[in-house]
Amino acid sequence: MNTVQTLPNGQTIRIQSLTMNDLLAIQSLQENVIAALPDTSFLQPLSEEEFRFILNGNGSMLGAFHEEELIAFRAMLEPEIDEEHLGRDAGLSENELPSVLYSEISNVHPAYRGNGLQKMLGKMLMKQVDTSRFRYVCTTVAPFNIASLKDKFSLGMHIISLKVKYGNLIRYTMMKELTDDPIEVNDLETILIDMSYLERQQALLKDGWIGVGMRQEAEEWKVIFKKKRTV
Repeated sequence: MNTVQTLPNGQTIRIQSLTMNDLLAIQSLQENVIAALPDTSFLQPLSEEEFRFILNGNGSMLGAFHEEELIAFRAMLEPEIDEEHLGRDAGLSENELPSVLYSEISNVHPAYRGNGLQKMLGKMLMKQVDTSRFRYVCTTVAPFNIASLKDKFSLGMHIISLKVKYGNLIRYTMMKELTDDPIEVNDLETILIDMSYLERQQALLKDGWIGVGMRQEAEEWKVIFKKKRTV
């Protein structure tokens, strides 16, 4: 991919597929993003080895450039099948796990935030997915990482699990099914739960509910849960 876009601030950017030649710029941008984070637990940074794994054909990565500077990137990963595979959080069978892609890390330079770059790159990557090979896209997000949660909901993803991942970090697992038959929910069964009530959310998820959005009420963020329809 190689396309030109105009940002809301009027700046023109170029979006293109990234390669191993961009590795140093990718790592430098990640360092800048981490340095600007108020809470570093929100981001699970990728190592050089993990970036190399994606760039060497195990996924795809798009980057946005302004005047030759990499200002944002976003990646999709074809994951290895292991015990921590996110498809297991969704209750997928062993045979279905190879049809899962991960929506991986996305970084936007602090100076270019507010231009919708994360969402723009996410939609472009989703359109590139080979749906003859992949049926699901999964990812993890930290509770109260509001920007990332908004991004994932805007891409049509929903919460399927809330558990400890990556050793000791609490994370939502989110999923999007890449078919013409989306998961059906009962709109008459809706519950709003404060995002800080982790055990209550976990109980709902185990009982067949999914998180479909969120809403701010006063100073609190609440997750919107709907009950999945049963056949």
